[in-house]
Amino acid sequence: MNWLAKINLRVVTERLGPFKSATFLAVLIMLCLFIGYRLGNYYHNFQVSTLAQQKQRLDDLYHQQAKQVERIHTLEVELAVEQLANQNAQATLKQMADEHYQVKTELAFYEKVMAPEKEADGLVIDNVKVNATQSPNHFEFQVILVQQLLKKRYAKGYIELEVIGSLANKPSRIKLKDMSAMESKDLSFSFKYFQVIEGTFTLPDDFVAEKIQISAILTKNKWQKYQKLNRSLPWILE
Repeated sequence: MNWLAKINLRVVTERLGPFKSATFLAVLIMLCLFIGYRLGNYYHNFQVSTLAQQKQRLDDLYHQQAKQVERIHTLEVELAVEQLANQNAQATLKQMADEHYQVKTELAFYEKVMAPEKEADGLVIDNVKVNATQSPNHFEFQVILVQQLLKKRYAKGYIELEVIGSLANKPSRIKLKDMSAMESKDLSFSFKYFQVIEGTFTLPDDFVAEKIQISAILTKNKWQKYQKLNRSLPWILE
């Protein structure tokens, strides 16, 4: 910028003369105005283009937001419908459970009148399952005991299991203690509503099973009398 400091306007005016100096100054001012106008116009167009792009981007974001809000509302409606359906299903299941309990209670009453041997003081052998395992002649069993009557005290006792069939072409009965290592505590029960007893046993190689007999024995104590409930089922593997 040292060359600007060296410019002496008075010397330039004397050399060019007043008219040329004025003309030069006017041209210089017009040139500066033109350059300023062009630069301003360029930046104005740049700002207009940038604003248009930002506006388009903002419109796109508003459109996406509107779609997301619509999707959220749709999901909220679907959730409300699912919740209502779930509540109805729960109510239906509860009603079915109540009806099932009522039917079982009535069934227990009629069985007690018509077939007292099928229950003992409200205790029934509800289900018996026998499944074969991967080992030859080795089986697992499951016995479900149910207390059908509303009692304040626990039903206590134990079960016995016996497989009936033929051994070496002769009728035979094998007790659980002779074909399993289960202890007495594994076969005992003490429950208010229901209990599942599970275990395993192994039959002899030449034994042909035909039936399985389960006995539930209520032991005598201060709150219950001695009773024995038997249930015999055909040998059907699950």
